[in-house]
Order: sequence, then structure tokens, then C-alpha cells
Amino acid sequence: MEKIKVVIADDHPMFRGGVRQALETDGNINVIGEASNGKEALEIILEQKPHVAVLDINMPFLTGLQVAKELREKDNKVEIVLLTMFDDEDILNEAMDLGVKAYILKESAALDIVNAVNMVHAGRNYISPALTLKLMEKKKNQNEFINGYKDLSIKEIKVLKLIAESKSTKEIAEDLFLSPKTVENYRYRISEKLNLRGSYSLLKFALENKELF
Repeated sequence: MEKIKVVIADDHPMFRGGVRQALETDGNINVIGEASNGKEALEIILEQKPHVAVLDINMPFLTGLQVAKELREKDNKVEIVLLTMFDDEDILNEAMDLGVKAYILKESAALDIVNAVNMVHAGRNYISPALTLKLMEKKKNQNEFINGYKDLSIKEIKVLKLIAESKSTKEIAEDLFLSPKTVENYRYRISEKLNLRGSYSLLKFALENKELF
């Protein structure tokens, strides 16, 4: 039976080597090429015609998504596994719209890459279990935020927006013509309503969910 021919593209040589090493533990997989940027990846894929391309999303010249789009426009049938550091649901949806069947976190690539390549070659989808958990946690946080957000006053919402801009208590006080003590009280009440503990938790939550307000 013909081995699964794979091309790997990532701009970090050590990570790329680790992915190759993980893939080569499977005797049914043959890594036929490597690329250090998106442009090079596209050229190698079109020339070598692999069954599967493992692409980092963030690469010089062309991103993994841009490479995937170019391949689809050229009606290339290669299956694509996307590697990412991020758990961004919008990027995942965009990838799926391009026909990408596998999306895995780089932090768990060594564990997931062999399964991902075998499954996409068999016509099936694969998403890192770690990514699924992160997306579920993010969705839970967003739901908690939405529920708590309904209870915030107009002034509390203004304070929260400024927190999301990484402004200090002193800066928020100056922007809203309040005393720093009053701003601290607002921060406390916002944290209570959003069920957060600690000033860092409030900042982290505001930064992660700022697109919601």
C-alpha cells in the first residue's frame, strides 16, 4: 500500500524537525518535503503533490490559510492539517470553509500530528482534544460574561472598556473624572458581578473578551 506523502511547512526549524520526527514514527507516513515559509510551501506542494500538507498558520510571505486558499483556487486536492498557537474560533471556521479537515494546537502537535494526518488522508476531520477543551472553556467564559454583563451599570461598562484597553486605575480615573478610590470600587463591583477573583483576573477577562463590548 502506498505511504501517505506529507509536506511540512513551519518557519521554526526545531519545531518542524519535531513534527517530522513524530510523523516518521508511523511507518505508513513518508515526509517528502519541508518548507520554511508559505510561498515555499505552496511551490513544493504544487510540485511534489503530497497527499497531506501540514501548515503553520503564521508563516512569512503566505500564512497557512492563504496557502490553503491558493490550493483550493487551483483545485489542488491535497488534504491540509493546520498548526496554530491560538484557539481562535473565527480562524477555525475560516479554515473549515476552505475545506481544511484538521486543526491542531502546536503545544500538542507531537501527540496529535500522526492521528491528524491519518484521519484527513482517510477523509475524516480532526481537531486537537486540547483545542476542543479550550474552545469550550472560552465559550463558557463568554456565556458567564454575557450573563454578568447584563447586570453592569453604564458607568461600570465604561470602566470595563478602559480596563480592556490596559489602562491603569489612575488613567481610568482621569478619563472618567473620578477618584482612583471610586474606580477601585467599580473594579470590585464588576468583578463581583462577573464572578471574578483578583485584579489580574479582571484584566485577563477584559482582554480576552473585549470584542464582546
